[in-house]
Parts: sequence; C-alpha cells; structure tokens
Amino acid sequence: MLTRRSFLSGTAAAAAATFVLPRSAEAAWELPDPYRAQIVPVRDDFGLRPGEIHVVQSEFFLYLILPGNRALRYGVAVGDDGRRFKGSAVIQRKAQWPSWTPTSNMIRREPERYAQYKAGMPGGPDNPLGARALYLYRNGRDTMYRIHGTPQPWSIGQAVSSGCIRMLNEHVADLYMRVPVGTRVTTYA
Repeated sequence: MLTRRSFLSGTAAAAAATFVLPRSAEAAWELPDPYRAQIVPVRDDFGLRPGEIHVVQSEFFLYLILPGNRALRYGVAVGDDGRRFKGSAVIQRKAQWPSWTPTSNMIRREPERYAQYKAGMPGGPDNPLGARALYLYRNGRDTMYRIHGTPQPWSIGQAVSSGCIRMLNEHVADLYMRVPVGTRVTTYA
C-alpha cells in the first residue's frame, strides 16, 4: 500500500537522480505548476483501480490511480492529432536509459530528421526516450507506443510527439519505480 512516507521517499529518490539539461534550457525554462507531480482526488464512480494508469491526452495529464480515491498526477506531452495512442494497453516491458530507433513511418514522414538514426541511437541524456521507457502492448503485440522521458522538458503540456506519451525524466523515473510489468494503461482523447 502506498503511504505518504513511501510517496515522499520515492519522489526524493527520483529527484536525487541526475538529469542534465542544456544550460540555455535550464535558464529559460520552468515547468508550469499544473504539470508538476501532485496527488489529486479522483471520482470513484468510474471504476478506477489502484495501480492503473489513465492518460487524458486533451488535458496533458497522466494519472497513476492510488487507494482512497486519489491519484498521482503528472504533466505529459502527447502525440500530434492523428498520431496519438488510443484505448487500452498493458506495460509489457520496462527499460532504463533505453535505446531508440525511429519507426519506418517517422523516417518516411521526416527523412531529414530521422534517417540518420535508422540503425538506432544508444540510451543517454540526448536520446528521445529519455531516462526510462514503459512499452505498451495490446493483445501481446507491441503497439510501438511508449510512456517515456524526454530531453525536451519544455514540450510537457503540448501535442508535439510522434504519438508517444512524454514525461519529465524525473517523473518517468518515479513512475517506473511505482508500476510493475502488467500494469494496465488507458488513454482518452
């Protein structure tokens, strides 16, 4: 069971991890208050179960449902219209500092941006998947959508990605520690 003490210690551990932003980004950017991780009340008339993840893409929030009609809410960035993940999935794999390879659709849409990475990019602070990635599967098949960190924290609160759900590296590291493989994820428009 999640207690205030375990929440605070988990958050402190995630915050203690070192994530580096370019100096120009650090000086010019600050996460708006609504997108900071916080515990919020949720209605119990929707059948929400503790441990589930719900993403409301139109509001740019991811909710990890907690006991007692509460949720840990994180700000996120989502895919552009027409590229967003829709429906339910299960986290079937988790990775720390994951490698990244653009999809063939990404390379076809923007070859000047993505073709150079067709063989992949190793994990690290500049990798588009950031510090952690949670891989979404439906019916045992990889959807190619992820909940992941980002080296572009200023994108939080916007529809800018190729479809995945982006989080601050600190936030995705915290979520990574809280959810096991098998966690149900549901997204809403």
